[in-house]
Parts: sequence; structure tokens; C-alpha cells
Amino acid sequence: MRKKFVIISIFALIVLTVLSIFISQRIWWVTGFIFLIFLWGIYDMVQTRHSIIRNFPIFGRLRWLMEGLRPKMYQYFIESDTDGRPINRIDRSTIYQRAKLELDTMPFGTQMNVYEEGYEWMTHSIAPVDFHKMNHDPRVVFGNKDCTKPYNASVFNVSAMSYGSLSKNAIEALNGGAKLGGFAHNTGEGGISPYHLKQGGDLIWQIGTGYFSARNPDGTFSDEAFTKNAALPQVKMIEIKLSQGAKPGHGGILPASKNTPEVAAIRHLEPGTTVLSPPFHTAFTTPREMVAFIAHLRKLSNGKPVGFKLCIGHKSEFIAICKAMIAADTYPDFITVDGGEGGTGAAPQEFSNYVGAPLLDGLAFVHNILVGMNIKQHIKIIASGKMITGFHLLRAIALGADACNSARAMMMALGCIQALVCNTNKCPTGVATQDPQLVAGLDVSDKKVRVKNYHNETVKSLVELMGAAGIEHPDQLRRFHIYRRVFMNQVTTFEDIFPPAEPGSMVTDHIPERYKNDFARADIEKWKYF
Repeated sequence: MRKKFVIISIFALIVLTVLSIFISQRIWWVTGFIFLIFLWGIYDMVQTRHSIIRNFPIFGRLRWLMEGLRPKMYQYFIESDTDGRPINRIDRSTIYQRAKLELDTMPFGTQMNVYEEGYEWMTHSIAPVDFHKMNHDPRVVFGNKDCTKPYNASVFNVSAMSYGSLSKNAIEALNGGAKLGGFAHNTGEGGISPYHLKQGGDLIWQIGTGYFSARNPDGTFSDEAFTKNAALPQVKMIEIKLSQGAKPGHGGILPASKNTPEVAAIRHLEPGTTVLSPPFHTAFTTPREMVAFIAHLRKLSNGKPVGFKLCIGHKSEFIAICKAMIAADTYPDFITVDGGEGGTGAAPQEFSNYVGAPLLDGLAFVHNILVGMNIKQHIKIIASGKMITGFHLLRAIALGADACNSARAMMMALGCIQALVCNTNKCPTGVATQDPQLVAGLDVSDKKVRVKNYHNETVKSLVELMGAAGIEHPDQLRRFHIYRRVFMNQVTTFEDIFPPAEPGSMVTDHIPERYKNDFARADIEKWKYF
């Protein structure tokens, strides 16, 4: 669009100048007007603050006009409970304001209907903790008894987004923000690209079913390729992706238009083809083999933390993995729990809307099983799925998470306007495209600072909320700190909605009734029970 703007503007100026000289001098004012528009467009192209007007000079400014005209409801994320009832409205401007360090307060009080079913809130204390005396950068140490290189991570990090799905500039800006802000950046299953390494930020290397950056030519897992990349100093943890919330049980999708020669070379694939990652792993076929694979990767990486990511489906399968851990006395250093509400660049509608447990349900279940089977002390839990605000972090931690990841909000901090064309290679802000002209509109030096700002301000919000509750450390958060209105005249706590498990209560035969069938079906020698 920028090249077209320059060519059309220059052509128009030449034509109008010729007409002014040889036909009528009255046309000079039109020429002057076009020249001013041309200068304005040049300014739009060289500024770095707004990607969309950098890519679409003059015309990109219509975005703000359209936002002012659209219905108010489209300014919010509408967050729903498991029955589809609205819980909270999250103003998108919150992310932009924090990323730009603009005013982060609001007038006139709450914008929520506090008497609406599904409304949630946290309890506060009459004796709050002074925010200024609290630790403003809460950290989590990942690494159990078998880990020799533990990682001290932020409580809030960048969730998995691959190079290929995202542009090189977007990847660089995310990683640069992680470097500036002292948090981690998950690579996504697309492998490690030069753009993940250029800024020097900490990486969580995700290994998906395609084994990109760790594969043999036939697509199987390669010990040699994995060992080479795992040794990179930026790689702090390794995450095995079993499934993701947006399309669990399906495998990743990269449209052919985004599979450029460079992307294909990094993934060792044919360029210009649609990339469909397998829906399952070939490196292991049973829970027992999966646990052995975790131990194998930890050994190949010389003791770096290794974990896995999943969206909860058949509960018996997760229990089977936990049984296999106990049988082998081998545990992952972390488990990332993704929710069915998680986002992606491309997914079939039915998978996106109807497959996979929502985050809160999956998170509460995973924490209960680990505590009930007396193995939580070995494993940290990461929550992923529409993590936007400090309240979302606090709520997830109260349910059992040790840390949280965000993808959607981090993209918006980059400048994503949710144009909803991620799967077409036409992202107007240069975030989710491989079109060089659109990618050039995203300025890395500006956007990495915004990512850092958004992270820091959101963690600050979490700490302020904890202080208001009289809590000094995230470990002190409990389910009874969060309330939900379930009916007009009835409220209840998360402790009642998601009853916690007693430590070790599932080690003996006294398994809670709600889990008995799942425990009976869990088999460490196979996944399916039917």
C-alpha cells in the first residue's frame, strides 16, 4: 500500500502540474492540496507508533473513525462462564493503554452489571498490604529433583506463537520485550528461528507433533537436532505440546500463503504448501512412553526444565500420565494448562468453539489431581487461555496456577487490532502475516517496548490486587478469595464451585466419587479406555 500511495501521489502531482501549466492555473490549488496529502502520507509512512497507518498511509486513519462509530459492545472482550453466560467485559483499551504507558484509570466506577449472573470479584482486606513495600516482580522457580538447570521465571510470560503464523518483526518484538522486561517467550511449535534469537530474550522452546527444529527429514524426532538447539543459551525450558485450547486433537495449521521459503527452510518443509501438523506424537504412544520421553529430553538438554502443554479432554488420560509419573518416579518440571477459549491463527470452527475444557475447569482439575496424588510438589502449573488483566492472573493463581501465559494480549500490545484475517496473510498491522510490505510496518524498536510495558503494568496490577486482599505472595491465594454470582440473589466462592482436593487423598483407595470412574479407566500402557 505504501508503494502504491507514493506512485499514485507522484503521478497525480505530475499530471496536475502539467494541466496547471498548459491548461488552467486554477488547478494549482488542487495540486497544492494533493502535495499536502502527499507530505502527510510520507509522515504516516516514517512514523513508528502506529503500524496500520504506517502500512496504509492516510487511509489507515479511518480505523479510529470506524471505532468511534461501531456499537459499544465491540470495544470489549465478552468473557463467558461454562454455561455461556457473560461474566466480565474486558475493555480492549486497557491493553493499549498499558502498552503505551497511557492513563490506566477510569471515571465513574465499575462498568459491569454487578448483579448479573456470572459476575466475578475478589475479596479485599480491611488490613491491606502496602503495595509500595511488596515485591513488584514475583518470580517462579521451575525445576524439580531431576532438573540441574532450574529457571527463575516471571509469573507472567508470552504464550506460544510460532514464526510463520506471526511475522519476523512480531517475533523479534515479542522476544525483545521479554528481554527488556525479564520474562520468557514461548516459541510456539514452529521451531526456533533467527528472529527468536536476535533480541536475546529467554525462550521456552515448544516441541509440537511436527518436531520443527528437532526433526529428521522424514518428520520423526531427531535427538541430534534437539540437542543442538536445546544447548542454545536463550533456551531456558522445553515444552512438549500435546494439544492447544483452540484446536485440541487437531494439530497445527499454517496456510500455504504464509509458508514462505524462509519459513519452510526453518521447518524443513516444501514452501507454498499448507502445513498440517500431525494430531498426535510419534515419539511416544503410551503414558509410560511419554514420561520416558520427558526424561529423555531432560537428559539431552543437560538438565533443563522439561514440561508439557495440554487442553484437558478425557480426564482418565491425564490421570494415566500421573500414574506413569509415579511408577517411574519421573516428573515434568511444569504442566501448561490451556483452555478451550484459547486463540490461534487458524482453526476449524467446530474445534475452536466446541472442543476442549475451558481453562478454569481444566486448571482446577489438574491442580486437584496433582495435589490428590501427592505429586504437586514436583510440578509447577502454568495457566494459558485469555489471560488479559491482573485479575485474570490472580484468579488463575487462586485456582492453582503458579504462573500464567498470554498470547492474545501480547499480540494486541504489538498493535494487533483483531482484524480477524490471521489465516489470510493480510494482517494490516504486520503482526500475523508474511507479506514483506505489511511486515515492514511493524517497527521492532517501538513495539518491543510496548510489550515490556504491558507485561510490567499487568504484573503491577496483580501485585496491587494481592495487596488489597492482604496477601504478600501469590502462594497465599486460595479459591475462597474469588466470588461469583450464580443467581440474582446467590453468590458462591470458587472453593464451592471447584472443590479442592485434600493432599494425598487420591493415593489410597478413598478416591472422591467424582473421579472414581476416571481413575478406573486410567491405564499407563494405553491412552484410550474404549
